[in-house]
Amino acid sequence: MHDSSGKRPPVDGWLLGVTVCLVLTGFVMMTSASVHLHGGGLYFARRQLLHLLVGVVGAFVVWRIPLGIWQRLGPVLLLTGLLLLAAVKIPGLGVTVKGSTRWLNLPGFRLQVSEPFKWFAVVYLAGYAVRHGNALRREAWAFLRPLGLVGLGAVLLLWEPDFGAAAVLMATAVGLLFLAGARLLPLAALFAALVAAAAALVVWEPYRMRRLVGFLDPWSHAQDAGYQLAQALIAFGRGGWFGVGLGNSVQKMFYLPEGHTDFLLAVIGEELGWVGVAAVILAFGLLLWRIFAIARLAERAELAFGAWLAYGIGLWLGITAVVNMGVNLGVLPTKGLTLPLMSYGGGSLVVALLALALVLRVDAEARERLAARPGRKPWRG
Repeated sequence: MHDSSGKRPPVDGWLLGVTVCLVLTGFVMMTSASVHLHGGGLYFARRQLLHLLVGVVGAFVVWRIPLGIWQRLGPVLLLTGLLLLAAVKIPGLGVTVKGSTRWLNLPGFRLQVSEPFKWFAVVYLAGYAVRHGNALRREAWAFLRPLGLVGLGAVLLLWEPDFGAAAVLMATAVGLLFLAGARLLPLAALFAALVAAAAALVVWEPYRMRRLVGFLDPWSHAQDAGYQLAQALIAFGRGGWFGVGLGNSVQKMFYLPEGHTDFLLAVIGEELGWVGVAAVILAFGLLLWRIFAIARLAERAELAFGAWLAYGIGLWLGITAVVNMGVNLGVLPTKGLTLPLMSYGGGSLVVALLALALVLRVDAEARERLAARPGRKPWRG
């Protein structure tokens, strides 16, 4: 992958830089939030470091693979993801934690299958948007075929159950198809139907209803359904503007459940204060800006698959981050979603790094294509 001057186009420095900052900050804060767990020590830090090494190596491999190969592999990847989602229900393979069977017991590690499936779904939908772009723009219901397959994955996620991952998956799919040109009116009607179905699922399952009640009035349910949110809000309150100092959180000491995963932002708020939280939010804003800028660059280069791929990855990571932050700050009901690139979790970290490597590949191929156009000066690093 070289331009006409023989030089390789550089990766997007802003995207790479902010990714490194988020990963390193997340590793430090995750270590601080988990150092007292598992008998003390660096158990979770060592495992996360291993996840990071796997993710970096995998990201380099992904970055080297041309986009055309990913486009052809889309349907195969989606089928693989569906099989993985079904496999968690096989006795001996699926791992149940706190009533949810979301993980596969693989040699040496556990894989939360919702993470690769969301990535595979984005790759498939980007390829579908290229193959059927005209139909998406002309036919009102052309988006139902891909959404049916992705919806099957959402049903399997609800079976685990993993309501949060299913909601992020469908929101990402609808958003990606809208950006690819799907008709707005039927898409809006479908989205409204999905929201109604989600509301029905909340009412249908008592534990989801308890979460909603706890979210609406956490202090009245501070010892049951609202416990996690109440402890998170206490953490933010203790942190104030500048925090109590790195490693000095009190809430992480068995008061705040999942402080190293779902509620990492609350630990950041307590130890680094609102200044630290604002820095994390700004960093994610910069990350999404660069992803969408690369998607726009791919559009200008007429690299349709790359554009839809980058848009989809940006939507998926952005929605996940917003939901996690909203849960921590008390503006959204509790969901089992980690903070991308920062929270503990091998599957989440590795897959996010692989997806961002794919965005960097989109950037490189788009720049190469633009540089090769007649009348354009060769790309120089």
